[in-house]
Amino acid sequence: MIEKQAIGNTEQNEDETKADLVKLEGGDAVLNAEDPGQLDGHGAVQPTRLYKRRWMIVLLFSSYSLCNSFQWIQYGIINNIFMKFYSVDAFTIDWMSMIYMLTYIPFIFPVTWLLDKKGLRVIALVATALNCAGTWIKVASVKPNLFAVTFLGQFCCSFAQVFSLGMPSMIASVWFGSEEVSTACSIGVFGSQLGIAIGFLVPPILVPNVDDMDELAHHISVMFYITAAVATLLFILVVCVFQERPPLPPTQAQATARSIPSGQYSYTASVLRLLRNRPFILLIITYGLNVGCFYAVGTLLNRIIIEHYPGEEVNAGRIGLTIVIAGMVGSLICGIWLDKTKTYKQTTLAVYFMSLVGMIVFAATLSLGHLWVVFITAGALGFFMTGYLPLGFEFAVELTFPECEGTSSGLLNCSAQVFGIIFTISQGKIIDRFGTLAGNIFLCVFLLIGTVMTGLIKSDLRRQKANMLAKAAAAKQMSGQDYGTTTLISNPLTPPSQA
Repeated sequence: MIEKQAIGNTEQNEDETKADLVKLEGGDAVLNAEDPGQLDGHGAVQPTRLYKRRWMIVLLFSSYSLCNSFQWIQYGIINNIFMKFYSVDAFTIDWMSMIYMLTYIPFIFPVTWLLDKKGLRVIALVATALNCAGTWIKVASVKPNLFAVTFLGQFCCSFAQVFSLGMPSMIASVWFGSEEVSTACSIGVFGSQLGIAIGFLVPPILVPNVDDMDELAHHISVMFYITAAVATLLFILVVCVFQERPPLPPTQAQATARSIPSGQYSYTASVLRLLRNRPFILLIITYGLNVGCFYAVGTLLNRIIIEHYPGEEVNAGRIGLTIVIAGMVGSLICGIWLDKTKTYKQTTLAVYFMSLVGMIVFAATLSLGHLWVVFITAGALGFFMTGYLPLGFEFAVELTFPECEGTSSGLLNCSAQVFGIIFTISQGKIIDRFGTLAGNIFLCVFLLIGTVMTGLIKSDLRRQKANMLAKAAAAKQMSGQDYGTTTLISNPLTPPSQA
C-alpha cells in the first residue's frame, strides 16, 4: 500500500514536472521548474520562461526612444541657423535642448508613480502619443514669427521623454533572463544614443546654412515632416504591438517582485527607502555628474567646434555623431561584460575614470587646428562617457532591489537633468567669457569629483544575492524531495510513523 502510494507520488511529481515544461508559444525559451532558480517567496517551485517577443518589445522601445532623442539635439547642433531663422539669441536656442532636462525634473515622480500603477504599456502609449503630437506641432511652426509654436512642440517632445528615459532597466527586468538583463538594458539605451547620433548628423545635412529665408523654411519643413511621419508610424506600432509583460516571469527575482501584493506596496515608502540607501545616493550624484557633463557637451558642441573651426557646421554634427556612435559601442560592450562578470562597481569605476581622461584629452587637443584629431579624441570621450549610461542603470537596480526599477532609474535621470542644466548654463557662460578650454576644464573638475565618489560606493549587489539564495534554496528543496521518495520506495514495509 505504502509502496503504491510512494510510486503514485513519484508519478504525480513527474506529471507536474511535465506540465511545468509545456511551452506557452512556439519558439519560446523554456526554463524547467526544477532549475534551481525558480522559487517564489514561500519556497515553492515556480516556473519561468523567456519569450522570443522580448526582443520585439525592446527594439520597439528603442525605436521610439530614438525618435524622441533625435529631437533633443536637432536645434542645438545647427544653433546658428535657427538663431537666424527665428531671430533669437544663442541662449534661447540652448533652451530648446535644456527644456528636455527641465521638464523631466518636476514630472518624473508622478510619471514613475503612474508606471508603478499602470505598467509599461500605458507609459509607452503616452510617450509615443506626446512625441507624435509634438512633431506635428513643429510642422506648423515653420515661419520666422512662430518661435513660440516650435517651442511648444519641443515641450511636448520633452514631456514624452519623461515617459521613456527610465524604462530600459524596467523592460530588461520584466522581460529578460538574469544572464541578459544588462545586454537588454544596453539595447534600450542604444536607441536613445542612436537618436542623438542621428540628431547630430542629419539636421546639418537637411538644413544647410543658406541666406534665402524661404529656402531655409523649406529645408526646416522637410526635416519636421520626416520626423512627424516616423513618430506617427511608431505610435501606431506601439498601439498594435507593445505588450505589458510576459505571462510568466523571466527570472526568480522578477517572480519575487510579482508576488508582492499591490496593497503592501507604497510608492512614497519606496522613494524614502531609496533616499536612505547610502550607496544609491552616491550613485545618484555620480551618475548626475557624468551624464550632466555629456548633456552640456552635446548641447554646446556646435558653439565649441565653430569657435575653433568656423563654417564647419556639418563636421560639428559628424563629431557629435562620432561621440554617440562610439558610446553605443561602449554601451553594448559594457552590457555584455556585466552579464558575463557581474563586476558592477569595478566596471563603473573604470569607465568613469576613462571618461575623465577622455574629457581631458578632448579639451587639450581641441585647439590644435586638426579636425581629424578632434574626431579621434571625441570618439574616445564618447566611448566611455556615453557608454557609462547603461552601467549606471544596472548598478542602480542591483543596489536597490527589490524596489521598482522605474523609480531608481527616475531618480538617476532626475539628477542628470539637474546637473545637465547647471553645467550647460555654466559652461556656456564660461565659454562666452573665457573660451572653450576653460569651459571644458570646468567639466573635468566635476568628472574628477565623480570618479572619487564612485570609488566610495559600497558594492551591495542585492539582485544577484536574491538569485543566488533562490538557487541554493531550490537545490536544497529538490535534494530533499529526491531523498524522501527514495526512502519510501526502498523501505516499502516500514510503517509511516517509522519511515
